[in-house]
Amino acid sequence: MHLSKILFVFLISSILLLASNPFKKLDDKKRGYIGVDACTMCHKSEKQGKQLDIWKSSKHSKAYEVLLTEEANKIAAEKGFTTPAAKTEACLVCHASGYNADASLIGKKFKVEDGVQCETCHGAGADYKDMKIMKNREEAINNGLVVVEDIEKFCVTCHNSESPTFKEFNFQTSWDKIKHSVPAK
Repeated sequence: MHLSKILFVFLISSILLLASNPFKKLDDKKRGYIGVDACTMCHKSEKQGKQLDIWKSSKHSKAYEVLLTEEANKIAAEKGFTTPAAKTEACLVCHASGYNADASLIGKKFKVEDGVQCETCHGAGADYKDMKIMKNREEAINNGLVVVEDIEKFCVTCHNSESPTFKEFNFQTSWDKIKHSVPAK
């Protein structure tokens, strides 16, 4: 195979790999996690859409706690893992944020125990958390805010038949329980 064909295949493969991960940035800058408590300072009011209340009443806020159960440990063991579920990366990937981040990127208020939280879907927030940045959507995105374009595709990266406890996942029904837009003015 010619070098140009090999490079073309490599380029296409790289693009597809990057496109499949909504959190992968081309600059791959390491960003810090601030935790749900830092986000809720602004995202708890009626005017903002009461995102904190929506999250607190969702199963996402309890996702890490599920890993602390004997049932979760039993499933992890049945899958061949030697660590408890709450220490098993294959479990944490869908049940927690920041579990594998470098300690230098973890803010004082961040708690992995908060499970599937703001930064799971919207990216680590240290660089976009400031009100001045958040008021400018483009600037927030440039500073790491992830705006998921295909929400259903994103959700099924965890809610799928690969999960050992998967039942049925109806995206629209589930999304209706957790959608949290800022109300139109």
